[in-house]
Amino acid sequence: MNDSRPTSPAHIVVIGGGNAGLSVAGRLHRARVGEITVIEPREQHVFAPLQSHIAGDSARASEAVRRQADVTPAGVRWLRDEVFTVDAEAQRVHLVSGEHLDYDQLVVCAGMRMAWEQVPGLPDAMAAPTGISNYDFDLAAKASPVLRDVRSGTVVFTQPPEPASCGAAAQKPMYLACDWWRSIGVRDDIRVVFVCPDPVPFGIPAIDRELQRKLDEYGIEVRYSRELRSVDAGSHRLVIGHGDAEETLSYDVLHAVPPQRAPEWIAGSGLSASDDPHGFVDVDPETFQHARHPEVWSVGDAAASATRRSGGAIRQQAKALVKNMKAVLAGRPPTATYNGYSVVPFTVSRGTVVFAEFDRRGRLQPTIPFWRSLYRERRLSWIADRRVLPWVYWHLILRGLA
Repeated sequence: MNDSRPTSPAHIVVIGGGNAGLSVAGRLHRARVGEITVIEPREQHVFAPLQSHIAGDSARASEAVRRQADVTPAGVRWLRDEVFTVDAEAQRVHLVSGEHLDYDQLVVCAGMRMAWEQVPGLPDAMAAPTGISNYDFDLAAKASPVLRDVRSGTVVFTQPPEPASCGAAAQKPMYLACDWWRSIGVRDDIRVVFVCPDPVPFGIPAIDRELQRKLDEYGIEVRYSRELRSVDAGSHRLVIGHGDAEETLSYDVLHAVPPQRAPEWIAGSGLSASDDPHGFVDVDPETFQHARHPEVWSVGDAAASATRRSGGAIRQQAKALVKNMKAVLAGRPPTATYNGYSVVPFTVSRGTVVFAEFDRRGRLQPTIPFWRSLYRERRLSWIADRRVLPWVYWHLILRGLA
């Protein structure tokens, strides 16, 4: 019987050198499945979850960034370039530099694009002194002194509609700021408005109760089922709405998170489903193998994973993907599955966290199975989120060790 499988090491290309890309690359290298190249244009690697702490003045900006060369797993090639398109039939990646890269297996970990331009006036508002966000490293660093120095006026926080990369993380700097303002005795002089696209704070009843308690405790005005529609940075006014209903708000400080989508080259390469308006990679949400191109895989924010996107979801996704790719390279079908586990740690004060862990059906999935109330506001969860997880990320996750 003729075995058509390649005898030389497989050439595996990973698009994206963020959390997902490096996690997968590290695991693939440790599994010794082939030669691995990571395509990543940025020289600096940012641990995005810390941006909320930076914006809320509970972490230094320097803690969240390291050189890409220093965090790329040993034995993995880093190609500093950007993807222009993928020819899945030819198994070739075309790069912005004009070069190309052929592959035996391709893993798309390209993340999401922050579509600031989709909200009229939002880019100009973010460029103004009073525009801040925890979804951009520079804007998060800018947010820290802005929120710290507020003593009166109106501060508006907006949350993006799904799909988004850990969209509910937009709430974190709001709670941190409110706790700070309360501690220095100015909270009653500041009007805080939270614009939420959903009818509840999160969408899981147990988590909603914890978050609503904090919203009430801080006296935050919530505009549920509303989205940011436009901003006028000159007049410090914004419009929110739902359907035909609109409301205009004046602000002194605007903390905004933009709509998000997959990078456009994914759909342009034919890697997304034809009916997906957001352009995510069309993979089986349990095995992460592409629906039409079995040599293509995807995890992280760029994948159609049928669950809420978060950095904490990537660990289980990467484990399943690597097991399944190993099986395919050995001539077996993929069997490892992912149940949609995701996690959002809500920093609801400067010392406590609501740790939301759940699956794609919205059922609580605590890391410690017998501790069903692990999600409740706790000091222990803050220690894990602020102190333990960053160390684990830099030293274990990015190396494919956790």
